[in-house]
Amino acid sequence: MTYIAKPRLRHPTLETNKVGYTRRDYEGKVSTLCAGCGHDSISAAIIQACWELDIQPHRIAKLSGIGCSSKTPDYFLGASHGFNTVHGRMPSVLTGANLANRDLLYLGVSGDGDSASIGLGQFAHAMRRGVRMAYIVENNGVYGLTKGQFSATADQGSKSKKGVINSDSPVDLVAMALQLGATYVGRGFSGNKEQLVPLIKGAMSHGGAAFIDVISPCVAFNNHPGSTKSYDYVREHNEAVSRIDFITPRNEITAESAPGEVVEVEQHDGSLLRLRSLHADYDPTDRYVAMSYMQKHQALGEIVTGLLYVDPLATDLHTACNTSVTPLNALDVAELCPGGPALDKINASLR
Repeated sequence: MTYIAKPRLRHPTLETNKVGYTRRDYEGKVSTLCAGCGHDSISAAIIQACWELDIQPHRIAKLSGIGCSSKTPDYFLGASHGFNTVHGRMPSVLTGANLANRDLLYLGVSGDGDSASIGLGQFAHAMRRGVRMAYIVENNGVYGLTKGQFSATADQGSKSKKGVINSDSPVDLVAMALQLGATYVGRGFSGNKEQLVPLIKGAMSHGGAAFIDVISPCVAFNNHPGSTKSYDYVREHNEAVSRIDFITPRNEITAESAPGEVVEVEQHDGSLLRLRSLHADYDPTDRYVAMSYMQKHQALGEIVTGLLYVDPLATDLHTACNTSVTPLNALDVAELCPGGPALDKINASLR
C-alpha cells in the first residue's frame, strides 16, 4: 500500500554516490501496481539514473497527471518535490513551475491516456515551446485503471484481452515530438534497463525539451498474444538504433573504432566501457533522418528504440523568453513590480 513507507534502516555498508546518498534514498513508497507491471521497472530505472547522476533528491520536481503511470511518482524520489495534477494537465503545470523556479530539475511522468488523449494538446505545446524537462510517457496501449480499453497509442489491428480488434490509427508520440521540435527524443522498453537508464540520464541532463516514450506492458490487460505492447512482442520486434551509455562531463576521453568493431575505453573511475560502433549510416543529430528511420522500421513491424534524436545546442523556454537568471520566485516585490515609469516604457516599446 502506498501509505506504507519503506523502512528507513540504512546499513552502513550500502554504497553511496558522490553527494552521499544510497539508492534507497531515491526510492519512494511501496508500489500498489500489479506484480510485473512495466511501470515499476521504469521507476527502478529513474531511481538508478538519478543515483548515478549524483543529483540531490530535493533538486528534482516530479509532476504527473492521472492514470496508472501518473501514480508512479509516489514510488520513487520520496524526498523530492512532487505535484499530481489533473488528467492531461501535467505539462502546463510543469511549465508554470519551471518558469517560476529554473533552478530545479523537472521530471514529467505521464501515460498514453494522459498524454495521447485528453492531454494531447498540452503535450504538443510543451514540446514546441522547448520547456526544459525530462518528459517520460509510460506507454502500455490500454486504459488500465478503467479495465483495458484501447488507448490512443494502441496499434491498428492489435487485439484486446477480450479479443476485440482495434480499428483506429495510433497516435505516435515519438513522431509528434520530433515534428514539434523536441531536442532530445528517445524510445525505450521497460524490460531493457541497460538501455533505459542511460536514456533517462541523458534526458535529465539535457538543456531543452527531452521526451522518452517507454513501451511498458500492462500485465493485467495487454500482455497477451495479439497485443503489440506485450513483453513477448516488443522483445521479438525491437530494433535498437544504438548501444548507448551516458558519461557526466569531465576531461575528454577519446576512442576510435571501425563500424562493427568493439573497443574498450577506460573511464574516469577506472572501469572499462565496451563500445560497439553500430548503424554507421544513422545520424542522431538529424531530425529528418530520425523521422524517416523510425517510419521505415515501423512499416517492417519493428519498434525502434534508443536515442533517436538529440540537438547538442538545444535551448529552452527561458532563453526564448529572456527571463531573469535569478528564479522568479526569488525576486522581491521591487524587482517584480518596478512601478509606473517602467510599465510606461514597456508599453511604449510595443506600440
